[in-house]
Formats: sequence, structure tokens, C-alpha cells
Amino acid sequence: MQLTWLDSNSWLIDIAGLRILLDPWLVGSLVFGNATWLLEGKKRTLRDIPENIDLILLSQGLEDHAHPPTLNILDHHLPVIASENAGKVCQGFGYTNIKTLKHDETYLFRNQILIQAIAGSPVGPNLVENGYIIRDLSNQESLYYEPHGFHSANLQRQEAVKVIITPLTNIKIPLIGSVIKGQENAVEVCRWLKPEYILSTAAGGDLEFQGLLTKILKEEGSIDNFRNLLIKENLNTKIIEPQPWAMVTI
Repeated sequence: MQLTWLDSNSWLIDIAGLRILLDPWLVGSLVFGNATWLLEGKKRTLRDIPENIDLILLSQGLEDHAHPPTLNILDHHLPVIASENAGKVCQGFGYTNIKTLKHDETYLFRNQILIQAIAGSPVGPNLVENGYIIRDLSNQESLYYEPHGFHSANLQRQEAVKVIITPLTNIKIPLIGSVIKGQENAVEVCRWLKPEYILSTAAGGDLEFQGLLTKILKEEGSIDNFRNLLIKENLNTKIIEPQPWAMVTI
């Protein structure tokens, strides 16, 4: 398995001979609801769009996961597996091959990988988006992804995975609370799924942000603190700190 972090929540996953674009933000700015005053993210470096993609996998319908400028330029005939909310976004762009998954539903893609939707992040009063478990049916390669660190207790009933991709630090908005949960939440999911490796997502990359949110968001914890938490729990999970657009072979 090869993993390439494409900044923010975006990943290129090479597994079972397939190339999966996960929550891709590849071009243009990141803006929520055209509110550039609130938050606008820009890429410092222009890069080529990854080639030979087999599947787009989307966990949420928000712009930082179902990124409109990116979805607009990708091949609309590519298969898409998505949360129901993200599926609606793709329909609006004219994608022709969309499979939406509710929590705990599974989908066998090309008889090579099994993708299971897991209850993930709450993004509104009545909306909980998806995390995913991906399993290569030909061997023991497997991966769990949840981009905000909200991990369903149902994961305790799942078989172990080799890799987890999730936040490792917390990001809070004063008076509201955590919008990204790492640290203890990441340790807990390691207890449940017993991964060999864990990689951080959601924060940083080759990006720059401006707007009101950049002044009030507060990051708590660190990779070193998370490492100490793993040691306290006698967990042998290895931390990999990905670099933007650098491939990691696992």
C-alpha cells in the first residue's frame, strides 16, 4: 500500500493495484459558502493532477471534502463512492457513476477492495457524515479513515486494520468546542483497531489560510504528546508524519 498526502484532508491511496482519490482538493481555493471573509485556503505550490485514477472516495459533502473546483475538473465518468451528502454534490456536477453509502453499508469495488462506511463526523444537528474502512481482499492490507477524529464505538466490533488516517491533535473554536479531535480520541481508536501505523490528516500541508477563523481556531496537543499517550497505553502503533505530496510505502 502506498499513501500520498495531498494537503489538508486529501490523499492518494494505492491499494490492490487501484488508485483512489480521497477527499481531493487539488486546484483553486478552499472557501465555505463563498464566505472568503470567514476562511479562504490557498495552495502555495501548483501541482499536476494525479493520473490513472480508478475511484473518487468522498467522506463528506462540505467543501473541504467534496471540493467544488476539484470535482468540476476531474473526469465526470470516474466512479464515485460517497456519503449521501457528498453524492448530491457530485450529481450537481454531472457525475454519472455515483454509489452512496449509509453507515455500516459496504461496497465491493471491482472485486478487489471492500469499502465500508462508518459513522463519522457530525456536521450539523441531524447530519453525521462517513468514515471508511478499505480492505484489500487479496491480502491483509487495510485502512481506516476519519478526517475529524469522531470515531464510532461500533469500530470495536471491527477486525484490526493496518493503517489509520485521522487527526492527531485537537482544533477548537472558543465557546463551541472541538471541531477536530485527535490526541485521546486517536489513542482510543488505536486501542480498538490495533493498527501498525497511524498517519495524521486535516492539519497543515503546503497551504496558507486567511480569514476570521484563522484568528480564533486553537490547536491543542502535539505529535510528541500523542506518542507519549500511546506509550502509556502500551500500544505499539508507529506514527508516520506525512510530508505533502510525498509517497509513503507501508
